[in-house]
This record gives sequence, structure tokens and C-alpha cells, in this order.
Amino acid sequence: MGPLSGIKVLEFEAIGPAPFAGMLLADMGADVIVVDRPASTDLGLKPERWYDVMMRGKRSVALDLKSPGAKEVCLELVERADVLIEGFRPGVMERLGLGPEAALARNPRLVYGRMTGWGQEGPLAPRAGHDINYIALAGVLNAFGRKGEAPVPPLNLIGDFGGGGMLLGFGVACALVEARRSGKGQVIDAAMVDGASLLAAMFSGYLASGSWSEERGVNILDTGAPWYDVYETKDGKYVSIGAIESRFYEELLKKLDLVNLPQHDRSRWPEMREKFAQTFKSKTRDEWCRVLEGSDACFAPLLSFSEARAHPQAVSRKSFVNVARVEQPAPAPRFSRTPGAVRRAPPERGEGGAQALAQWGFDADAVKRLKSRGLRLKE
Repeated sequence: MGPLSGIKVLEFEAIGPAPFAGMLLADMGADVIVVDRPASTDLGLKPERWYDVMMRGKRSVALDLKSPGAKEVCLELVERADVLIEGFRPGVMERLGLGPEAALARNPRLVYGRMTGWGQEGPLAPRAGHDINYIALAGVLNAFGRKGEAPVPPLNLIGDFGGGGMLLGFGVACALVEARRSGKGQVIDAAMVDGASLLAAMFSGYLASGSWSEERGVNILDTGAPWYDVYETKDGKYVSIGAIESRFYEELLKKLDLVNLPQHDRSRWPEMREKFAQTFKSKTRDEWCRVLEGSDACFAPLLSFSEARAHPQAVSRKSFVNVARVEQPAPAPRFSRTPGAVRRAPPERGEGGAQALAQWGFDADAVKRLKSRGLRLKE
């Protein structure tokens, strides 16, 4: 049933980090209802949802939040929820009459999760932005890239998902534990700029100790060290090595049949890099797998998303599942007694809402009343 079985989550439709947080909660057993905008009034929205992985495990009701009866519909749902998640700009929910003050007045135990880029206050709070902007301001984007080259955005993994959605999911879990003790809810202000900074916490210590340079591509973990980098193979593919510890580095040299390359002699790093490059070019990626996999040389082939699903490690752990024709990561982390699971495919707008409302305690008359106020369900 999952460790969050029995927790009811009301999620307001958004993009990126907020639905990712909702997916994490749903994977762990929470019952998530998404308040979607009606497709007929929303230009540019996806016409179908089967491939929207972050909607997995959820159910949907559709509602125009600007319609006259929308506020009361949402507050009735809030009364029965344990958690609310929203990803609007600061002030939007307040203008809709659904801000924390109104919601907590109807349900004092509610955990009210807010997901923004810049946070709920500060000079940038009302401004638009995306992952690349948040990680740039956090100082994180500056660290990605090779020496002498421009920074390279690491997809939108750090701001949106790691520093955003995962941070919000963690905040919700913490607040639920506290609410069980106190009987009171609270508001979670999860900002992607804060989360991106938090993910880089280790480097604050490194900077303070003088063991990290803010110049790109000259440090141990940013491709500055030849023994922590990727190398092209004979067939034009790539492998990764990360032999940080001396015993792992020595094993790497042994497997590569190289000698007399002191690991921490920076004056010889250009020579070392060239020898590594020449050596890895001598075999295909799969041939290097046969040489290095199973050793402690800290090696792994560089796989595409599609290739990763078929690797023996992923297959043995059942790390991917197929839902609605989409191969996707399985729920994580893993629990010994109450494992998470993907319970249903992503819903179309309004799909599954009728069943969800019944399970949340709304009888037929109550559902009829909500529908009269603008709530739409897919029959």
C-alpha cells in the first residue's frame, strides 16, 4: 500500500516540479486528486496524458478556478485533504480565495505546500523564470562545464526536480509527521533557488577550506581530474571513470595496463589525460565493459536513457516499469514492508475523479452539488 497510504493530497495543475512532488507522494501510496483546468478553456495544454509520467498514480477533476463557484468547490475538497500542493506565482492562490489563510481556516491540520522558483518573498518573487535561471542565481550553473568553456545547463534536473519537486516532497513528508504530533498544519515555502543551493551544500565547505576553485573544469569532480571524466571509445561511444580513492585509482591503472602516473601530481595530469584518452580509444565501449565491469575501478559505460533500461543492474533491480506504453523509472526509494507502486496510468482531465470523490467521503448529493458549481468529471 505504500508508506503514505491513507494520505489525501489535493494538487493544483502546474508544470514541472509541483507535479513531480505529487508523483513522489502518489508513488508512496498517497491518494492524489489533481484539480485540472478544463481542456476546452485551456489553450496549449497537452491533448492527452498517457505519456505524462509525472501524472501517474493520480486521479483528476476539472475546474475553471476563475468560475464563480470554484472557490467553494476547492474549499470543500480542502476540508477532506491532508495535503495541498500548488505551483502558482506568489499571490495567485490568495487572489482565488484559496490561499493558506482561507485553506487553514477550513482545515487547520492541512499541510499547504507551495512550489515557486524564487520563493514567496524577495525582490524576484513575482517574476517569471525557469530552471536555468534559478540555478544560475544559486551559483550552481557556473560550476558545470569544462575549463575555458561556457557553462552547460544540466537539463532541468537541479532546479525543477532535485531542488524543487523533491524538496517539496521532503517538506510535505516532514510536515505530515509534525502534524500528527501537534494536530496543526502549516505552510511549506519550497523555492527552487533555495533547493539548488542546498544541493550544492558540500561545496560551501570546500570553498571555505580552499579545496575548491570557482574556475570551471579544474577541480576533482568537474572533469578537472583525468581520473574523474568521460572518454570516447573506439566505436564513438563513451565510458565514465571516477577513481577518486587511491586504491580504486591503482586498480584502474592495472586494468588499463598503465604505470608511473602519480594520481595527485597535477603537473602530469595533461599527460595522464592523453594516455587515458588513447587507451580508451583502443577498444569499443562493450569491450571496456568486459574488462572493467565487476572491478573496483569505478567505471560505468555511458548509456542513453533507452540503453539504461536494459542494463543488467537495472533489470535485476526492476528499476523500470511499463505504464501506459511508457518505460519509466520505478518508484524510489524502496521500503521493506510498505513498498511504493504505480497504481494507475496518468488520468485524462476529469478521469477517475468520481471514484476519488466517493472515496474521500462525498456522497451522490455532494458530488451533484460540486458539479453544479463547475466541477467536471469524465464519466
